[in-house]
Amino acid sequence: MANNKSSKKRVEIAERNRLQNKAYKSSMRTLMKRCFSACETYSATPGDEAKSTVQSSMSAAFSKIDKAVKRGVLHRNAGAHQKARLSMAVKKAIDPAPASAG
Repeated sequence: MANNKSSKKRVEIAERNRLQNKAYKSSMRTLMKRCFSACETYSATPGDEAKSTVQSSMSAAFSKIDKAVKRGVLHRNAGAHQKARLSMAVKKAIDPAPASAG
């Protein structure tokens, strides 16, 4: 346990930051899941409304990931990895690869 006043304060600050980071990561994951589910919905029933839902959910997730990286909640490369996963899923849903002829 912390012995002096400054170390006790650092313990309190570390716990506060841990909880804030946990909440931020959780909301980031929620937005990512929302984007993935929007992609699945669009794949099942394509339409203009579903496509706009996919685009808006992707931009919201990208924004949250960028903010998490900026705040230090997520490493820069981890953020890039998650954004690549999202964009790949969106691209696959919106522009499915045609069957290779040959």
